[in-house]
Amino acid sequence: MNITFLLERFAAYGSRPALIWKDEQHSYNWLLEQVNTLSQWITREGLEEGIVVLEEDYSPYAAAALIALLERNCIVVPLDRHLVEAKRNEYTALAQAEWRMSVGEGEATARRRSVQDSRSPILAGLGQEKKAGLVIFSSGSTGRSKAAVHSADRLLDGFKRQVRPLCTIPFMMFDHIGGLNTMLQSLSSGGCLCVIPDRSPVEVCRTIEKYRVQALPVSPTFMNLMLLSEIYREFDLSSLEVVSYGSEVMPVALLAAWNRQFPNVRTVQAYGMSELGILPTRSKDSGSLLFTVRDEEVRYRIVDGLLEIQSETAMIGYLNAPSPFTEDGWLQTGDEAEMEDGYIRILGRRSEIINVGGRKVYPAEVESVLEQMDSIETAVVSGEPSGITGQMVKATVRLTGEQSLTELRRQIWDFCQDKLPPYKIPQKIVVTHETLTSPRMKKIRNPGPSFSVRDEVAASMEEDSEGP
Repeated sequence: MNITFLLERFAAYGSRPALIWKDEQHSYNWLLEQVNTLSQWITREGLEEGIVVLEEDYSPYAAAALIALLERNCIVVPLDRHLVEAKRNEYTALAQAEWRMSVGEGEATARRRSVQDSRSPILAGLGQEKKAGLVIFSSGSTGRSKAAVHSADRLLDGFKRQVRPLCTIPFMMFDHIGGLNTMLQSLSSGGCLCVIPDRSPVEVCRTIEKYRVQALPVSPTFMNLMLLSEIYREFDLSSLEVVSYGSEVMPVALLAAWNRQFPNVRTVQAYGMSELGILPTRSKDSGSLLFTVRDEEVRYRIVDGLLEIQSETAMIGYLNAPSPFTEDGWLQTGDEAEMEDGYIRILGRRSEIINVGGRKVYPAEVESVLEQMDSIETAVVSGEPSGITGQMVKATVRLTGEQSLTELRRQIWDFCQDKLPPYKIPQKIVVTHETLTSPRMKKIRNPGPSFSVRDEVAASMEEDSEGP
């Protein structure tokens, strides 16, 4: 593919730091040299124009390998190297990958795979046109991950527009669309990426202080953990200018609490998905959940309560799911949304909405209220079958300390009754000691069979419609 613009910029940025990894700086000159070296290796080893799984986490070598593979017109499937082997094997097979590649700390290796079936029409189309591609898997927090296939040319075209170069922590995973966006946006604009060894609040704060980090793209779940830990009080975070959040709905109370604690940090809502890339957005203000898209070439509309988008950065299609595009080319995002004075507000994923007797309950709204309680560290709200109302509201909570379930049930009712209508107040409470967040710092909506609970209180509306 033609990524000349990117390589020319690397040459122009010269000795400027591109990445800091394991407390060592790697310049743009170094990055350009590494890309050229890996590009030659890819051709020599026969990977050129192949489908290649790149099994890595963030590192200067992983960044160089991704760019080199795209330059050699490969279809790249970035996968987190910490992903369990069974899941990596599943994704590798689904993507019909011919190679599994890693670069470690500079030593590239590749294993050839035997692929029995011919390429899917989408992948075959890219191959016939000798075009690079990306296969991005959705997080699958509520079910099976979907494999979105992108034309790399279309996706990278958006990075020709330069932004102010900032020192940024690439918080999202290497195989996440948000993580790739952070990396490409920073490198295309001459910024510096500070790679962290883990995504804990203490490591993030330590890195901000040490390297005077200016930008932090994170999830609301991480922001909540940061506030709960209060570890930020032990570090100098005065360099931080902007925090962008996305990947899940932001609770109103959490945004307010964050802005109270960090009044000098600009808080921006991002919007994107594996199928779309990350769109340039502008929040109405730091305390608002309303935003608009800043790219005039991106069109959006709301049809039957669902947000639909037209963008050149949208994927070509799925490998393992029906097309989400309308006949006239609009991507159906699956997000319930509403418009207010020209701004968009995301209400939640339609697949997660709870229907209580014909009335909608958005999990994020209830979670926002529950997480204001001193006794609750994290809350995940979902629907539970009900013989009378179809569904009832279930809350799975992780507590800040020990207390009886009877007392907790009473506290939840007392706290919620002047903040939520009765049908939105959780009627089933599950208490767990397990974490309710994934390694991607998103709430786990579908905990699976290994999820263990200490006990549960099931107080359905059939039993008591007036409360506990």
